[in-house]
Amino acid sequence: MATKQSKVAVVTGGNKGVGFGIVRALCKNFEGDVILAARDEGRGMAAVEELSKEGLHPKFHHLDILDHSSIVRLRDFLQSTYHGLDLLVNNVGIAYKMSSTAPFSEQAEMTCKTNYFATLDACEVLFPLLRPHARVCNVSSTVCQWSLAKCSDVLKAKFTGTDITMDELTGIMKKFVESAQHNKHQEEGFSDSSYGMSKVGVTVMTMIQQRDFDRRGADDIVVNACCPGYVDTDMSSHKGTLTIDEGAETPVYLALLPSNVKEPKGRFVKKKEISDWKI
Repeated sequence: MATKQSKVAVVTGGNKGVGFGIVRALCKNFEGDVILAARDEGRGMAAVEELSKEGLHPKFHHLDILDHSSIVRLRDFLQSTYHGLDLLVNNVGIAYKMSSTAPFSEQAEMTCKTNYFATLDACEVLFPLLRPHARVCNVSSTVCQWSLAKCSDVLKAKFTGTDITMDELTGIMKKFVESAQHNKHQEEGFSDSSYGMSKVGVTVMTMIQQRDFDRRGADDIVVNACCPGYVDTDMSSHKGTLTIDEGAETPVYLALLPSNVKEPKGRFVKKKEISDWKI
């Protein structure tokens, strides 16, 4: 039975793909309870059952990050059961297939809604629970580097500036979605990848979050973004070369960084190494 002193980790989108691999690894290496959070209760419980056959015991909790009230219910559960949160892996993400016939306007809106805006909402609701020495991993993608490279110099300067605020970043992300509705996103200086732009948002969000924690003097709370690699999942149409367990390696590395680590902090990490995402 959990006590208010028990450590707890939450992995969003933990029922399949890289998220499932992260849950599996944390069950083996994290000294505390691991919450497998997923939107589909049936699939989430099936994932828990599959891991139980391996002798692992994650706990399921429903979470739809597109539903603010669902995030609040998770927060309330964590507060009442654990009185805090020690580890958060924001793994939920969507990507349209290359073959998708959906209009770019729709792709931009839905991809950014899930990958950026909903992830930010989850952070804003759950971050007040973070205890000293907590770790946060925001799953991003190397595609963010490619998209940044295709942005205008003005936007590059904004995204890579050390003084950009979360409100400013959110304003830019809203502008991307709005300009995409009129097919003027490239004219406005954005790249032509809705997934890439959403992950630019996630990566910059991460840097802002760490900077804000540092300015507040938060006790060793560390936030990083990462690319898990090209993994054999539904998202990659199973064209990826890595297994889900291999894809989980970098997120789990960041999730289990030791106390008072100096680096990486507020970084974009690939293959367990800091990557200069400003290519």
